Amino acid sequence: MPHDTPLIATIVVGLSLAFVLGTVAQRMRLSPIVGYLLAGVFIGPFTPGFVADQTLATELAEIGIILLMFGVGLHFSLSDLLSVRTIAVPGALFQILSATLLGLALSLWFGWSIGAGLVFGLALSVASTVVLLRALQERHLMTSEQGRIAVGWLIVEDLVMVLTLVALPAIAPLLSGDAAAGLSSGEIARTLGLTLFKVIAFFAVMMIVGRRLIPAILHYIAHTGSRELFRLGVLTIALGVAFGAAKLFGVSFALGAFFAGMILSESPLSQRAANESLPLRDAFAVLFFVSVGMLFNPRILIDDFGSVLATVAIIMVGKSLAALAIVVAFGYSLRTALLIAVSLAQIGEFSFILATLGVTLEVMPEEGRELILAGALISIMLNPLLFYLMDRFGLEDAAVEEDAPQDQAPPSTAPPAKPPGTGEKTVKPAFVSKQEGHTVLVGFGRVGGVVGEQLIARGSPLFVIDDSEEAVAALKARKIEAIAANAVTALKASNVAAAKNLIVAVPDCFEAGQIVEQARAKNAGLRIIARAHSDAEEKYLKQYGADEVVQGSRETADAMLNSLDTPPPISGDDAKR
Repeated sequence: MPHDTPLIATIVVGLSLAFVLGTVAQRMRLSPIVGYLLAGVFIGPFTPGFVADQTLATELAEIGIILLMFGVGLHFSLSDLLSVRTIAVPGALFQILSATLLGLALSLWFGWSIGAGLVFGLALSVASTVVLLRALQERHLMTSEQGRIAVGWLIVEDLVMVLTLVALPAIAPLLSGDAAAGLSSGEIARTLGLTLFKVIAFFAVMMIVGRRLIPAILHYIAHTGSRELFRLGVLTIALGVAFGAAKLFGVSFALGAFFAGMILSESPLSQRAANESLPLRDAFAVLFFVSVGMLFNPRILIDDFGSVLATVAIIMVGKSLAALAIVVAFGYSLRTALLIAVSLAQIGEFSFILATLGVTLEVMPEEGRELILAGALISIMLNPLLFYLMDRFGLEDAAVEEDAPQDQAPPSTAPPAKPPGTGEKTVKPAFVSKQEGHTVLVGFGRVGGVVGEQLIARGSPLFVIDDSEEAVAALKARKIEAIAANAVTALKASNVAAAKNLIVAVPDCFEAGQIVEQARAKNAGLRIIARAHSDAEEKYLKQYGADEVVQGSRETADAMLNSLDTPPPISGDDAKR
């Protein structure tokens, strides 16, 4: 049996190089997407060394697109959009229009057709979902007003791109100039009408049949108790609906997967479905970015640097100024407007999908895709710098106000933020607790929640770190100091150096080990209690400084044995006898 097959080589080399370069990018405080794209450049046909099979990479990327769009649909929230519709809808449409017109003007200067310019401009108008959500999560702004506006804005952009992907194949002859070569406007209208009819038919089937059938299937599988079958069911729905949509209704894989996710998002099992599909979705999304990088010719940075610079200017200046202007025009603060503008100053996955489709349909030249890829790489790399500059000059994000307790103002002598790429990646705490001799509780979930409630009932001084914004908001309402953050990057806010106890209730042993190590370094006399699932995890945590490690399976077994040794309670009838 041959061991050097093109499929295995493409997957192994692509994922391995993406892992290495993604880790480097993360270390430099850049989005890992930069590393994934560079991995594709290194194994592409335009650089020396190993060259992956581009046809296979493209097919693997199709699966990545399906799972990416399925994830977008799963996280689609009509209620989130409606809550900020007065700014998100007109703002996103105005920004898309502005960026498209700027892209069109630049393309006309290049000598391209109007159709090519429209596709080019649309590709520059939509921000990366992955990059934007990551930036908001790092700053704990997902549930803030700014975060809800940005997410609603992103939903509108995504919906416009989905509609564009549906309509583009139908109007491609018109955009490419084929109408003048013999294709009448009536034929183009009929083609567009047939496409819209198929989309409406697919929408009707999904809303009438899929809306009931898909959740029912998952509920049935969930009741079997098999996690393996549930995960397989989620992936089958995502891939099956996308494939069926393409074969039966002639719509794109992307639209089929988006609708499958959107239908499933209404089910109570949507969160579990998202979690179960996440590992495979992430793996194929990486391959998607790698395959996109393979299409990029680095020589364009030398041969056509002026065009690249103009493209980046549209992405990071043109469309951001449009977003800034309309948010301010609607009466929001300059800080909110700047945050929205900076969040949108990059492009990503939808831009790649649209660019590839435009080139495939011969609407846009190859040069357009290369400029879009160059613009994406540069804008994603520079986006953290914009956030740093925004913070550096006093326009700090709203996490400071949200995380600070109502009865305690943030200290005025906060240390300055470090520029991107220097030292460890840290989160500047919104405030530092002034408590001493208190207990720091990391994690307020199933285990940590029980521990926390007992400590609150005892009146013990407590500081809670949890990644759930809702749980933290509820604790703050009860006057309990808490912060919504990852404890690895925000332990300083708890004033652990002056604490008496640390209870690490998070289930992830690797994360717990980093927390324990950091806490022990800050406070040698701290009593640290952690949880583990095995003897190996217990040994690992104690090596890093945990005083006590509670192993769930062992405690459960001991409780069962204690119950067995204890005589059963005497019932009422037995007591009478």
